[in-house]
Amino acid sequence: MQTNFTAEQLTDPGIQRANEILRSCVHCGFCTATCPTYQVLGDELDSPRGRIYLIKDMLENNRVPDAKTVKHIDRCLSCLACMTTCPSGVHYMHLVDHAREYIEQTYRRPFSDRALRWILARILPYPTRFRLALLGARIGRPFRGLMPDARLRAMLDMAPKHIPPVSRNDDPQSFAPAGARKKRVALMTGCAQKALNTDINDATIRLLTRLGCEVVVAEGAGCCGALTHHMGRTSESHATAARNIRAWVREMDGAGLDAIVINTSGCGTTVKDYGHMFRNEPLAAEAARVSAIAMDISELLMQLDIPEGADKGLTVAYHAACSLQHGQKIKTYPKDLLKRAGFKVVEPADSHLCCGSAGTYNLMQPEISGKLKARKIRTLEAKKPDLIAAGNIGCLMQIGSGTDLPIMHTVELLDWATGGPQPPAMTAPGKRAPEVPILR
Repeated sequence: MQTNFTAEQLTDPGIQRANEILRSCVHCGFCTATCPTYQVLGDELDSPRGRIYLIKDMLENNRVPDAKTVKHIDRCLSCLACMTTCPSGVHYMHLVDHAREYIEQTYRRPFSDRALRWILARILPYPTRFRLALLGARIGRPFRGLMPDARLRAMLDMAPKHIPPVSRNDDPQSFAPAGARKKRVALMTGCAQKALNTDINDATIRLLTRLGCEVVVAEGAGCCGALTHHMGRTSESHATAARNIRAWVREMDGAGLDAIVINTSGCGTTVKDYGHMFRNEPLAAEAARVSAIAMDISELLMQLDIPEGADKGLTVAYHAACSLQHGQKIKTYPKDLLKRAGFKVVEPADSHLCCGSAGTYNLMQPEISGKLKARKIRTLEAKKPDLIAAGNIGCLMQIGSGTDLPIMHTVELLDWATGGPQPPAMTAPGKRAPEVPILR
């Protein structure tokens, strides 16, 4: 694609990177075939190619974006299926992230949009605030029909029936391996996940220590910054990410780390991009070091000796989170691990398509999200599985809100298969398993 940025514009590192990405696009349109919003809406401007044209025009002309441009960029899920499909290697993620930052800095949104985005940025990355908000949503759910805004109704619908108690395993500490130490790893405990499902981190710690890892929860680490990053709120997301970088570098320079392990794939995609995010900032070298050893839990488990399990007699429908299969290019590891543990694994039709969760997308764009969720659930249930597994908390909440099938994180099944407790999601309704005790 030909671009016409001025020499002065190209002194901006963000514009310089956007220019590189735009020039790599050859207008082929392969991306439209795998774009969920284009499939749902049928509008060229709701495809990656259409959004690229809008972004190019906005940035080249250095203009305040209009409502039309903002609408179509806001509708992007950042599922990154287009990057998997693109034969030219267009790095759409960096382009749309820059466009969102530009919009946040130059566009005046309607008051309701500004208020909602401010609330989400001030609540979701903070587990205690998020827990209180979830409790409030449960109380307010009977009044759902009185809410005039579909986004507010979506926020009420988000609250799970069961809000787990705080897990003290998420506190800064170190967990010793069961036997000889093979690796020392830092576990990213996250933010929303600590409020929505504490079983995931508990299972991860049990599994990794059983397999010979010392697991460290670093003092000062928390939210990865993805939620605010994808809203274009760069200063907030970088401040959050910087705390993680400093916390993990202290461990790396102290007792050492073999990996930073992440069991929420949406977070993993962002942490692996810290090197790019901080490339022009004082923490550039430290951020690059962190990104270099960041791993999804499935990547780390492939390096460890997971015992081969007997046939469990259970069929698992594996949902591939977009941030894992497209953002991190990890497609086979979770399935390979589940099969090794003794499960039969099936995949739904169109497994490359998003479930509609996408961070805050299901709250900001509930209508489109709802259509994608319904389609994903239909294709999963069509496989007649005993349960569903995925590697991202957003997907688990999104799909779980629309199906009666048990749904859980892949690591919970692997923990169970190697000697841990049965995942609570597999227990009969009303007979939830006792809370897992503190492991230290």
